[in-house]
Amino acid sequence: MIDGIPEKTSCSGTGNATADVAFVPGSMFRKTEWMNMQKKHLILLSAVILLICIAVIATGCTATAQNPSQTTKNTKTITDMVGRTLEIPQNITRVLSTAPPTTIAVYVLAPDKLIGVNFEANKQNGNVYMPEKYRTLPNVGGWFGKQTGNFETFVSMNPDVILDGDVGVGNFKTTLEERQQKFGAIPNVGVLDARNATQYDNSIRFLGSLLGAEEQAASLSEFYNRVLSIVTTRVSGIPENEKVRVYYAEGPKGLQTDPPGSMHAELIEVAGGVNVADCAITAGMGMTPVSMEQVTKWNPEVIIVGDPGFMATIYNDTLWQGIPAVKNHRVYLVPQSPFTWFDRPPGVNRIIGIPWTAKVLYPDKFKDMDMPALTKEFYSKFYHYDLTDREVNSLLDPSLR
Repeated sequence: MIDGIPEKTSCSGTGNATADVAFVPGSMFRKTEWMNMQKKHLILLSAVILLICIAVIATGCTATAQNPSQTTKNTKTITDMVGRTLEIPQNITRVLSTAPPTTIAVYVLAPDKLIGVNFEANKQNGNVYMPEKYRTLPNVGGWFGKQTGNFETFVSMNPDVILDGDVGVGNFKTTLEERQQKFGAIPNVGVLDARNATQYDNSIRFLGSLLGAEEQAASLSEFYNRVLSIVTTRVSGIPENEKVRVYYAEGPKGLQTDPPGSMHAELIEVAGGVNVADCAITAGMGMTPVSMEQVTKWNPEVIIVGDPGFMATIYNDTLWQGIPAVKNHRVYLVPQSPFTWFDRPPGVNRIIGIPWTAKVLYPDKFKDMDMPALTKEFYSKFYHYDLTDREVNSLLDPSLR
């Protein structure tokens, strides 16, 4: 004991190390407790550090994702139908086209993406078989026939893309490049075969992919290939001397027409007929003027009429009464609404015209072809319109009102 303080005792272990232990009551317990607390603090500290690291990593990932250079691109690169490489939006929602055939192709595939049209839907017996919301789209014009479109009008509509269809005039690729300069940053996409009755599948598939309407494209393509195959297979074996001779009567007097090789009269040959018009092709809109003497000489067995006004007069016109088609009551007005089945425009609207023309020319070969059922199916799939039986009858027989 030194000055009242208890002396320390030195205890030696088996080694050289020594430990000074104060024999204070409970001191060993408090030291053990303190050490346990230190361990808990270390575990807690490690957990906090781990959480901070995770947060830092997550923040870094978020920052990387938000970095414009790392974000998913809003555009994609495509090759159009003439081989041009273009950058277009990933998601296309606003579309314009420069000519009716391609505009109608967009309408049948993805109508809600159209922001303007370049046609007036036809009436038949006062009816337009087309939903109202599409009939009221603005007519923006375009480049076809005798029409020259307005570049400023197209640009001001702010479309995601402009679809430029080949109308068969001039060098199409050069035209595309020239128009692209005028359209500026808006991609001008070239589309082929929207006016070729035996090649619609190409444009349907291309536009379906472009517009994100692959399923609809597949459905339309199936209908098209089905009716085209049925018709072309059945008429392929008809001997040349047994083919029906056909005149396509256009204009208010029926004295305008389109000869073999013209896209406007193409369905005659697709359906196995002989186009009797022996005249020059008029480029663009067609409609070559002919005389009554020429028509009489051509002696057609069937007349397909494009103008309802002429149809109303042909049977009472003495000039036409000597023509075999008129004498035998084989004159047929092309169904009109919302687009004609035979021509003008020569787009996918003519798909239903393929079986119709075949049955007009060869009713015996196509007795089993149910045109009312095909018509309903076509209008539902292509025009987004469900026809009543009365409307079907009005289309197939325009004399019914």
